[in-house]
Amino acid sequence: MNEPATTDGYLLLGAIAVPLVCSILLSATGRKAKGLVRPLALAGFLIPTVIAFMLWNTFSAEASGSGYLFMTQADLGLSSLGINLKLGLNGISMPLFLLASIVGLAAGVYAMRGDDENKHWYLVLLLIMQTGLLGVFASIDIFFFYFFHEFALIPTFIMIGLWGGRERRYAAMEMTIYLTLGAMLSLLGLIAVYTKSGLNSFDMISLKAHLAAMPLGDVVQQNIFALLLIGFGILVSLFPFHSWAPRGYAAAPASAAMLHAGVLKKFGLYGLVQIALPLLPAGAAHFSNMLLWLAAGNVVLIGLVTMTQTDLKRMLGYSSVMHMGYAFMGIAGFSIIGVSGAVLLMFAHGVSVALLFLLADCICRRTQTCEMPEMGGLFKKTPILCGFFVAASLASIGLPGFANFWGEFTIFVGLWQFSPAFAVVAITGIVISAIYGLRAVARIFYGPASAVVQDNTIEDLAICERTPAVILFVALIAVGVFPKLISDDINMAISDVYKAPVTTVAEPVVPATTQDISNHES
Repeated sequence: MNEPATTDGYLLLGAIAVPLVCSILLSATGRKAKGLVRPLALAGFLIPTVIAFMLWNTFSAEASGSGYLFMTQADLGLSSLGINLKLGLNGISMPLFLLASIVGLAAGVYAMRGDDENKHWYLVLLLIMQTGLLGVFASIDIFFFYFFHEFALIPTFIMIGLWGGRERRYAAMEMTIYLTLGAMLSLLGLIAVYTKSGLNSFDMISLKAHLAAMPLGDVVQQNIFALLLIGFGILVSLFPFHSWAPRGYAAAPASAAMLHAGVLKKFGLYGLVQIALPLLPAGAAHFSNMLLWLAAGNVVLIGLVTMTQTDLKRMLGYSSVMHMGYAFMGIAGFSIIGVSGAVLLMFAHGVSVALLFLLADCICRRTQTCEMPEMGGLFKKTPILCGFFVAASLASIGLPGFANFWGEFTIFVGLWQFSPAFAVVAITGIVISAIYGLRAVARIFYGPASAVVQDNTIEDLAICERTPAVILFVALIAVGVFPKLISDDINMAISDVYKAPVTTVAEPVVPATTQDISNHES
């Protein structure tokens, strides 16, 4: 270690390492000791979650501002290149680290059901993916921020190709092409930041301090931000680079879809908020209008496409793409409340979309189809499943009482002060979401029972299905009722990063306190 780490720093490192260690043990003993498969997998998902809650409980964004807590660093012999394994959490990354642990636990528990012959290999890949997800949000070094993303992405392709549904090979190939392109463009942008800064370091903290004192020229910022925007945009399915997501999520096995749509997809948004906006404010301001138009495409055009879908999983895939438009709009508005709302929505959307993909898989396995018109009348046989699905759909729409409401509401407020016209466009997304969400509930659970439902013995959610659903549902309700559980950390970090007054996410906003980030002094 280059600098002494605190006990919490070692806990943070342990949270990332435990899933990887468990995956190694599973790959070595899975076939020989089947009785160890579930205990090892459960440990790999549960221990990081416990650690994440311990760290969150002791986290104090008010004391640290935009600074990092729980820091630990290891010299891997690459320091001459400015690369070090440096970990820590600030008010922006802490909620997303918590998100990765919660969704990871739910996806892991759901994946343990059944006794498939190759189940342990599926769990090995899921644990490797979980290691990468936790590492993304804990990395202070930009090189490892990118490395952990790629580390999590590779198992995704494999799981879709081997365990996915129909069109899985085509979906895996399409995802590979799109996401590899996005990752390469992002990498070029990150390397450009490294070289143009002249600091010879990938350390986010050092780069922010250095570029605040010696900012890059406007043209350089615009060119680098364009690379990052397109690269990160592809990874987050920004319109029109979105077509990979619906097909990929429809073909993906449930746990892989939960982790990718719920957590890994936030990588690009997180990169824009944590890296691109504070390091390249002039570049961000230059592309703000273009980003708003593209994000409006996500909300309106993709929202209308979502309304036409009859396949349940594909509808959820398009819905996920649509809701990313809200987050991009919050970022493009460059207000403290808008960016804070985008981070809060990243957490809320991650939990709600993971719950929806879990429930969709439960529905499709029971009815032997994903076509909603062929499902009707399922409520009488599965009232608990219906209750969870209705709640998750209402959360996705943005009903008060769920975490999504606070993210969307604050984005709308910030966007209104930036551009009332685009705020109106964004708000129309609520109507679109309500139409396709409530129509899906009606098609699947109500009306005359379909032949599939009448002719088959269908049971309600089992314990192995209820448990992960409860984990995600509780997270949605907790933040929905008490948004300050994570919003205070986000507010303080965002306001300090952009040197602006704090505007609270969970409370009404006075317009005069919301300022344009691009005008702030470094």
